[in-house]
Amino acid sequence: MNRYGKHDDETLEELESVESVEEIDAPCEITSASTIPEDLYKNLVSSYSIVPIPISILDASLSFLYKNKPFADLLRSFHATNKTSLLGAIGRFLDSATARDLYQSLKSPKRGYCWSGQIRLKAKDSSSVLAKVTIMPIKPDESAPRAWVACFDDVTAERNGFLHGLFTSLLEASKLKDNDTGRHIERVNLYTERLAKELYNRGEWPEVDIDFVENIGFLAAMHDVGKIGTPDDILNKKGPLDEFEWNIMKEHTINGAFILSSYPNPMAKQIAQSHHEWWNGTGYPYNLVGEMIPLPARIVALADVYDALRMKRSYKMPFDHARASLLIVADGGTHFDPALIGVFKSIGRDFDEIFRERYDQA
Repeated sequence: MNRYGKHDDETLEELESVESVEEIDAPCEITSASTIPEDLYKNLVSSYSIVPIPISILDASLSFLYKNKPFADLLRSFHATNKTSLLGAIGRFLDSATARDLYQSLKSPKRGYCWSGQIRLKAKDSSSVLAKVTIMPIKPDESAPRAWVACFDDVTAERNGFLHGLFTSLLEASKLKDNDTGRHIERVNLYTERLAKELYNRGEWPEVDIDFVENIGFLAAMHDVGKIGTPDDILNKKGPLDEFEWNIMKEHTINGAFILSSYPNPMAKQIAQSHHEWWNGTGYPYNLVGEMIPLPARIVALADVYDALRMKRSYKMPFDHARASLLIVADGGTHFDPALIGVFKSIGRDFDEIFRERYDQA
């Protein structure tokens, strides 16, 4: 029986039945390493104290015996410094299937009483961390391990770099078909990120956290990637499109959603599919109304139209910031989310600055 009035097996078995693992935590701090021989414990602490990756030592109930500085810093980033057990610290990031798999692994001799998997650690005010987590017994020859080591290897940059490289290549391929828009994509990214930052600062949109701001600042560029499937004669036609051609052109939203459906963040698909929807339900492809339109798509819609108004096109002269802003504001409640219009009005000068710094040379 451990110091919380439970057998160590009971603490692990809670993993099998709970819907949310964050409710499991020990009520007080563990300060002794009585479950590990003293010499072994001292050697482990001496070694782990100089290791740059987050590592902790756990007792049989997965309560902390030791945390090296990187591990303590990681917990601090996600507001878990007061948690006394590993499950208390990371439970909110585990779904029920992962929790059950963790339990079964740590109880299984065939799996070496080990568990390995990926966990995304997330907090509203910091970038999420994708960690490859390994939990293994300190003495693997024991039939019932009395202590574990937990290692958290941050693979966020590696994974994001791979995804960004892959989808940037796709974006470049799409620009080969439709590259008459100059630095439009770059500007739309920046408008979108600026607007999202303001939403985050105001704290009125629960879904807008640091991850949201960082992701939309990259994924906004993908809004027209579906045009890679639009016939060249329609995409590059100089005059107005007839009804048949226009219906084909509108399919770029559905094509884009299909192309980006494999992207792990659903924001990518939402933007590609819904950035031409209108707040009043008259947009395309699905005539979504109001908040049925995903927030990322509503943000990109405003940024995309603002830049189109500022640009010189074959069918129009460029508008200055004052006129473009007037048209954007006038469409609040019809084309655009009225709440976003209020935010746009407060930061409109930043949009103008972005355009002036990155306008297309004639």
